[in-house]
Amino acid sequence: MEIKTNAKIRVRLESFNHELLNSSCKKIVEILQNTPLNSIGVVALPTKRRIYCVLRSPHVDKDSREHFEIRIHKRILEIYYDAEVPIFDLLSEADLPPGVFYRICLS
Repeated sequence: MEIKTNAKIRVRLESFNHELLNSSCKKIVEILQNTPLNSIGVVALPTKRRIYCVLRSPHVDKDSREHFEIRIHKRILEIYYDAEVPIFDLLSEADLPPGVFYRICLS
């Protein structure tokens, strides 16, 4: 009887560009296709919107304003694997494009 230990890694990806974020998720999944994994899942988190209101003129016409918006798109990759496989090394060597912030959490 063989006892398998399941270890889990969570990779959290954030970016302003959703196309760049989706391509990064696909790239990580393609890197991990060749390793023996139990499962891998991509979870889309809600998009965070920041809206900034700016006066158009510094001195007069206080009713004239401009609104600017920044959207932060987020994804989580949950990777379940056997403890003998060096998944962390593969993830740290993944060359993600600039503009994608990622965090790797072991649990």
